[in-house]
Amino acid sequence: MQHVRKVHTLRAVSDQSRRVLISGSTGLIGAALISRLQSTGWQITRLSRTASPQRAQISWDPSKPIAPETVSGFDAVVHLAGETIVGRWTDTKKRAIRESRVLGTRHLSEALAKAPQPLRVFVCASAIGYYGDRGEEILCEESASGSGFLPEVCREWENAAKPAADAGIRTVHSRFGIVLSPSGGALAKMLTPFRLGLGGNMGSGRQWWSWIALQDVIGAIEHVLQTDSIRGPVNVVSPNPTRNSEFTKILAAVLSRPAIFPMPAFAARLALGQMADELLLASQRVEPGKLAGTGYVFQQPELRAALRSVLTR
Repeated sequence: MQHVRKVHTLRAVSDQSRRVLISGSTGLIGAALISRLQSTGWQITRLSRTASPQRAQISWDPSKPIAPETVSGFDAVVHLAGETIVGRWTDTKKRAIRESRVLGTRHLSEALAKAPQPLRVFVCASAIGYYGDRGEEILCEESASGSGFLPEVCREWENAAKPAADAGIRTVHSRFGIVLSPSGGALAKMLTPFRLGLGGNMGSGRQWWSWIALQDVIGAIEHVLQTDSIRGPVNVVSPNPTRNSEFTKILAAVLSRPAIFPMPAFAARLALGQMADELLLASQRVEPGKLAGTGYVFQQPELRAALRSVLTR
């Protein structure tokens, strides 16, 4: 006889203890998410490679299988762990980027699929790198994947969560855009040269950058956790992408600095190699169709206000 899962929303159990398992808990998104979920009554358990007796956690090695019993009994799992993509993409670096995402996700997904107590929702990180360099094309969740290293990694990353989805777990792939925070990510790397008045366009400056404020990343994840109709890929980006030239102009204005030192494409490639082509010079004009269609209200939809908010705290 086929096992039947009870379907109900997380809001319906708001008066009960809600348990969430989070990997990548010390990262930019993970740390902010934990702070927010704790403030709203969630019980947090971290999935971590390092032991800590001071907090609730489960130890794991992403390269190895996980016992299903160790990840059983949670209402939600948010999987954010992965090797940083920042840095020159040597063969060793690319292997670490791919394996940390694909193997970790596959092993976690397989364990969740076999867990004795069924999970309600599995939210797994992904990235708009899935789409590749697409010029002026407007991209939605149904758009095809592109070509290149990052699209390949994102496809494998998302496919690695298939065992959980096949087991009936509501599985969501959060395709993150450029996250605005002075504490990490692309913006943090840009701040020093821009504060010194050495910032400017990257390449032609015409490439589309799809960005999102960190508080909207956290808000979007909360929205996904609470909305049973959401599954599959979700573009976690602002509804207002901007060209790189406009992004750098606004950033410089917010910092009260000029933006007159562009970085030519050849210089970006010389400094960063393949990462420059697939991250900084690639054009991705992405729309948050599923978030907008399910009623998510962005807290920081405009770039200037979002940058002022994160840079003047």
